[in-house]
Amino acid sequence: MKSKKSTSHPVQWENPVKAKLKKGQPVIGMVISVNSVEVAAQAASMGFDFIWMEMEHSPLSLETVRNIVLATRGLPAVPFARPPVNELWTAKRLLDAGVLGVVFPFTSTPELARRAAAACRYPPAGLRGSGADLAQFRWPAPEGYYDFADKNVLVVTVVEDTTALSHIDEIAATPGIDVLFIGTSDLSFSLGLRGEQNHPKLDAAIAKIVAAGKKHGKFLGRPALTVAQIKKFQKQGFLFFQSATDTEFMARGAAQLLQPFGKSLRALSSVGV
Repeated sequence: MKSKKSTSHPVQWENPVKAKLKKGQPVIGMVISVNSVEVAAQAASMGFDFIWMEMEHSPLSLETVRNIVLATRGLPAVPFARPPVNELWTAKRLLDAGVLGVVFPFTSTPELARRAAAACRYPPAGLRGSGADLAQFRWPAPEGYYDFADKNVLVVTVVEDTTALSHIDEIAATPGIDVLFIGTSDLSFSLGLRGEQNHPKLDAAIAKIVAAGKKHGKFLGRPALTVAQIKKFQKQGFLFFQSATDTEFMARGAAQLLQPFGKSLRALSSVGV
């Protein structure tokens, strides 16, 4: 496939998120939850490594994702998306729209882990279909899109319930998965803790997932909202960080201005994964 000089990538181009993870460097993404191409384009220009388009917990549609993928063409942050469910067809549509990473929610069993990995690779390595015209337009790779995608699509599986915890060694051992991401809020609920983040029971569950990820050579991810949290979690082995949503950043920015004047603001919530 021939490519235009203004949009093509060098033959050896590598997903910068993957490249940084391989070097042991942290990557940080902003969550896009509002139907705004402008907000997404601004976020992709701010210094984040990736944008996380949230389709599980927000009303973002496939059309919105596609518009954002196009609007962020040439911008530094890599477009990822989390579909509502872990299914082959949901991942296929997102990848064909041009995302370069899929975040699979509630990957609770080894079967779901294998499904996630297969959804993001072309045969014979996986089960992805070949109708990727939109993605080829977004990523006009000199070596051809199919080889480019198999090398550069990031596969993230979210571990967020006790079922996954009981199968974590098998899930972590699944070939083709790049990142084990811990959905700490939902995991807390699944453990009966109602979202509490500071509890020995949750700490033990996280430690079990971390150990499985390290054993099988997977990168580790989790939510992190502050510099202090990121530095703390890095020491535990985490490199892939989901930061706040667009609306949470807006609220935090407003708080910096308004709180000195005694203005009342709604409580700032943590990322709901």
